[in-house]
Amino acid sequence: MTEKNTESRVRLRDLPRNILAVSLTSFFMDISSEMVINILPLFLSNVLGVKTNLIGLIEGVAEATASLLKMISGWLSDKLKTRKWLAVLGYGISALAKPFFYFANSWGAVAAIRWADRVGKGIRTAPRDALVADSIEEKQRGLAFGFHRAADTLGAVLGLVIAALVVWLTQRSSGLLTVSTFRLIVLLSLVPAFLAVLSLIIGTKEVKSKEEHTLPKISMKALGKDFIAFMLIVSLFDIGNSSDAFLTLRAQERGVSVLGILIMLIVFNLVYTLISTPAGILSDKVGRKKMIVIGWLIYAGVYFGFGLAQEIWHIVVFYIIYGLYYGLTYGTIKAMVADIVPEELRGTAYGTYNGIIGILDFPASLIAGVLWQGVGTWEGFGPSAPFLFGGATALVAAILMASWTPTTKKQIKD
Repeated sequence: MTEKNTESRVRLRDLPRNILAVSLTSFFMDISSEMVINILPLFLSNVLGVKTNLIGLIEGVAEATASLLKMISGWLSDKLKTRKWLAVLGYGISALAKPFFYFANSWGAVAAIRWADRVGKGIRTAPRDALVADSIEEKQRGLAFGFHRAADTLGAVLGLVIAALVVWLTQRSSGLLTVSTFRLIVLLSLVPAFLAVLSLIIGTKEVKSKEEHTLPKISMKALGKDFIAFMLIVSLFDIGNSSDAFLTLRAQERGVSVLGILIMLIVFNLVYTLISTPAGILSDKVGRKKMIVIGWLIYAGVYFGFGLAQEIWHIVVFYIIYGLYYGLTYGTIKAMVADIVPEELRGTAYGTYNGIIGILDFPASLIAGVLWQGVGTWEGFGPSAPFLFGGATALVAAILMASWTPTTKKQIKD
């Protein structure tokens, strides 16, 4: 056991510069993003009086806006053989969008800024993921993506700590978010956003392909049958995976204060941070599929728990457990994509994966908002409905993933 632990520490220490630099970029950007994005649904609901169905629409369109860009930027990074500068462009757009939250005074303004931020994410995500995959050997791919997720989430923890401190200093345990608190948090978020862009520019280098390849057109067929089957199963899971904004709103609906929500999110992200790297290492050894199935079963349990929760402590416990799902699956799925597609199509594959997930985020969040508060004269099924729906789709997807046998063996073990 000691020998294995020593091996893991050495491998972590010897990660390539690109992995460390991309991880530092994600660390800074998540400090900035998590300070603002987690309280954005509270700003919409508490300050602007927006209902959950409209919040679902905003969140859904925000992700869908980025979807085509994710697909195109991934393919473009393969065609131009450049990952770095497309990623820099995407991070730069997100950093430039953030200051405008300070001036937002309507749901339309918030939506436009949120969508601009997601455009940046759409441009950067696939090239960044492909840069990570290009910069590491296959046998350490899970470690690299797990470490990247851990750094990203550590930034989220720090961002949430800063936001919680601001809330505590400005409005203590008030149940509703105030506009002055929101604006102060936005101002503080600007510094790490621009540090993220600088880290990527200074710290990373392009990875030259070992061979010259002819780039095919964007098509699912070119990515292979394994990728198509994988995406069908992931898509079923994602249709019930609405924006985490609904978890925040559910917590407030159950009586958790703004400060309490931020503290809960801090603990959730600490769990996520601590689990991500070990989970990535474990996926290199036991296979990606097992880790994903376990993570999805945990997700199903958490969502059923949120749907049935009666007390504040129920919400707190389930949200902390939710960190296990993220830690086990997020980096593992990214590593699995690289396992099942040709090397020369990684950018296209990550773009397609992120694009499809982004497109599905729109109906997923819209369905959740409508199930909660309805539409028109229909009042919906109530706050439990979106979580029961999400738990059910995750359970079915986990069963299908466990039953699927990919033809590509590599790191995907049954």
